[in-house]
Amino acid sequence: MAHLSAIDYATAPEEIRAEHDRELALRGRMTNMKRVLLHSPAAHRIYAEWFTLRDLLRPALDDRAVWLFSKAIAETMHAEIPVTFFRRALIDSGIDPEGIEPAADEALLISFGKAVAADANAVPNETWAALKARYDETLLVNLTAFAGIMVATCVFTNAVKVELDPELEGYRKR
Repeated sequence: MAHLSAIDYATAPEEIRAEHDRELALRGRMTNMKRVLLHSPAAHRIYAEWFTLRDLLRPALDDRAVWLFSKAIAETMHAEIPVTFFRRALIDSGIDPEGIEPAADEALLISFGKAVAADANAVPNETWAALKARYDETLLVNLTAFAGIMVATCVFTNAVKVELDPELEGYRKR
């Protein structure tokens, strides 16, 4: 059971309803995590910057690479909601999450994601060297900031014990 409740749209203040409506207009869906975050529209907007950073990673990183990177962070942090979210993205794209053979650049991103999630103070120098050989510093800033928001998302969903969205249930790892 979640430690914090989701907002009740019908009784929420106008500022919260406006942020809810803005999110629906932008992304077309409202998750349990977002419903909890909406108690603070500012917190919701900060976490929603995930989408801004995701867009900045394009075209250097395709969806699959970002999903694998994000899933690696979430798995390392034992965060079921984000793991299941990215499993759904992969499965709905026809990719078996258990049968993936990552390309070299994806394997590097997975390694970086796991290292950041496990201990950001201990990302191996070899990983950084490989990243710098492949990507420019602007992309690496955006990638690292994106990883930070993924870590924050995992911390939030884990600490609050946000309930898994019903539409994700069928994508859980068994």
